[in-house]
Amino acid sequence: MDNSKLTPEQIDTLGEIANISMGNSATTLSMMVFHKVEITTPRVQVIKKSEALDDYDKTCVFVNIHYVKGLTGNNVFILKEHDVLVMTDLMMGGQGVNVTGEVGDLQKSAVSEAMNQMMGTAATSLSTMLNIPTDISTPSVETIDVNSVKVFEKMFDNPADLFVKISFDMHIENLIDSIMVQLYPLDFALKMYELFDKLK
Repeated sequence: MDNSKLTPEQIDTLGEIANISMGNSATTLSMMVFHKVEITTPRVQVIKKSEALDDYDKTCVFVNIHYVKGLTGNNVFILKEHDVLVMTDLMMGGQGVNVTGEVGDLQKSAVSEAMNQMMGTAATSLSTMLNIPTDISTPSVETIDVNSVKVFEKMFDNPADLFVKISFDMHIENLIDSIMVQLYPLDFALKMYELFDKLK
């Protein structure tokens, strides 16, 4: 972790942007899983790419979404495998309890749709905040073993080494108590800060 790359003001602003956009996304997700979703105030850090999976053990689910209009960069979400199983079970009308197994094509498709809806909402929030039209790509979803950092780095097709990591605690009633991580390349995060700062 190297927060010397960001000023306290930049950290606060990036946290504020994330808080607004993900707050709206939580509302979107709650409608999809039919349960109240709470996402806590984000924590903002600068990390190396190799540290991106430090909050996870075993297998996690990696969702990659590119901006295709308005901003240049990508959103990466990392979710725990069990939480994806619970979320997708809830989306399909289940109770989200005693969920076991592995994330398969059905779950990947469902979480892709959930992230697409959430990030669509977040992109709309960003568009409003930054006063520029934005649009996102269809998410790509992969499961990865957290010990396979090289595999992760290969999948995350960005040459940058420093990233802004925004971590949220995500709660879905008594079913999910987890960490959701959003990753931005450092230069992309600084671009967002500059755009936001100009509008103040």
